[in-house]
Amino acid sequence: MEEVRSFIAIELPEPVRLELGQLEARLKAGRQPWVRWVDPGSIHLTLKFLGNISINRVGEVTSVMEEAARGMPPFQLKVGSLGVFPNWKRVQVAWVGMSGELDKLGQLQQRLESGLARLGFPAEGRAFTPHLTIARLSNRASPNERQQFGQLLASNRFESVHRIDVDAISLMRSQLTREGAIYSRLSLVRLAEHQTR
Repeated sequence: MEEVRSFIAIELPEPVRLELGQLEARLKAGRQPWVRWVDPGSIHLTLKFLGNISINRVGEVTSVMEEAARGMPPFQLKVGSLGVFPNWKRVQVAWVGMSGELDKLGQLQQRLESGLARLGFPAEGRAFTPHLTIARLSNRASPNERQQFGQLLASNRFESVHRIDVDAISLMRSQLTREGAIYSRLSLVRLAEHQTR
């Protein structure tokens, strides 16, 4: 049985991806070989990572997405400030945060979480922190390099001039390659209209 590595996400409009690309170019100026940058074309807002699922389960996952989207009107998000996991002194992941109608985003994510729990997908242990991952640090990065990278991020300001009109959620496939992950859409569900294409 074929399995696909998958997740549910909000895809970003092209202008936002271009801005994130400009941000990465600015941050790359320091030339850090131990930083793996995420291709701006593949940055997305993950709502739920599913891991490897049987291709036969795409239909039932899409049904949960339709249920979560039902009666949920489209809403707006804005890309905001830079942040890191786990903290500024020991950076492992660099990301850009979100602002805007976060209550609606949280509600949508919770609906997905509870619907997927009924299908046997374990609930996320940590609180949902909406973010767009822009870089990951390799294990080769020393504690000093992690701290320096944190300082670089903290000294850079970023705020998108574009909004994200959230009117759909996507079930995405992630294929891991040597060059990085390649993403393709398995299904798309529109908010409120609950139709797929």
